[in-house]
Amino acid sequence: MSDIKKVVLAYSGGLDTSAILKWLMITYKCEAVTFTADLGQGEDLSDVEGNALRTGASKAYVEDLREEFANDYIFPMMRSGAIYEGRYLLGTSIARPLISKRLVEIAHEESADAIAHGATGKGNDQVRFELAAMALDPKLKCIAPWRDWDFKSRTDLINFAEENGIPVPVSRAKPHSCDGNMLHLSFEGGELEDPWTEGGPFTYKMTVPPEQAPDEAEILTLDFEAGNPVAINGVKFSPAVLVAKLNEIAGRHGIGRIDMVENRFVGMKSRGVYETPGGTVIYAAHRDLEGLCMDRDVMHMRDGLIPRYAELVYNGFWYSPEREALQAMIDKTQEKITGTVRLKLYKGNVYPLGRKSPYSLYREDLATFEEDHVYDQRDAAGFIRLQGLRIMGYKK
Repeated sequence: MSDIKKVVLAYSGGLDTSAILKWLMITYKCEAVTFTADLGQGEDLSDVEGNALRTGASKAYVEDLREEFANDYIFPMMRSGAIYEGRYLLGTSIARPLISKRLVEIAHEESADAIAHGATGKGNDQVRFELAAMALDPKLKCIAPWRDWDFKSRTDLINFAEENGIPVPVSRAKPHSCDGNMLHLSFEGGELEDPWTEGGPFTYKMTVPPEQAPDEAEILTLDFEAGNPVAINGVKFSPAVLVAKLNEIAGRHGIGRIDMVENRFVGMKSRGVYETPGGTVIYAAHRDLEGLCMDRDVMHMRDGLIPRYAELVYNGFWYSPEREALQAMIDKTQEKITGTVRLKLYKGNVYPLGRKSPYSLYREDLATFEEDHVYDQRDAAGFIRLQGLRIMGYKK
């Protein structure tokens, strides 16, 4: 352990990373630097630096990465239509590559020997942090205390924190693991470990219960340019501000709640509660606009790649050559996904009402049920006969 002289810790100021900071210095007798990212989680980070320094860190970085997060990570992922196991919009997963990138960069700036994270040995985040670090600098050591120390539970960490005078925002009565950023909020642990038990009042913060949402629907428009949302009701915003505003609007209508059991990369099933209000609206509108602007066979080919892309993000392969290759292909499909979608938000649901685009492939003269002069319906008979050649007699 003596070869570790300085370590950079991904630090949230919560129970796990507060205990880890103290444990690193005790165990490795090393200097510890912390890094905290403002990814739009809506938390007051004004005390994070002070808490880290009081716990023993030699330096504490607190950085606003909201615009970079939205523009370079959230939006590329949402252009792909990625959704994991048909439900999860990957809010936690997509934050890890950016945090990892800055961890590695700070390690270089500080001439550190290692980075450290607070992910457990049962979760996906350990894989995401470490695969990203391996891609960016395989020479850096990566310390994962949950795989090394003698603590067996978060109850043990609470005891350790109390013994070392570390204040943390967790109690024995509320033992949830919570992760948030501008795209989503997630809860695990506590009563959620029983998949039959409904989550308690602490498991939702970004959205009102749908039954308490306004009784009157709200109509809005969302403008896209090359697959990216750029304006709400005709008013342009930066990527981070746009996501934040959509969170506020969709949240008051109870939109974006998911309670699911998913398959972790490490091989177990886990139950989580997720809120993705603004992202749910973007996803619905983007998909709807693609129906207007994207070629059929291009769409079907891209759709076949969505599960693979989502798995790459979920499993921590953001910096892999295959994800980058998929992104290049996906971004080609998005060049003409430009236009406006009109949406209705009402009691937990989002409904596309209309869409328009200068690149629309929709032809009313072809689709009409009224008389037209461009489509000879008799041609369909030959088309059907040719399509049926290979299956004629198949069931004999």
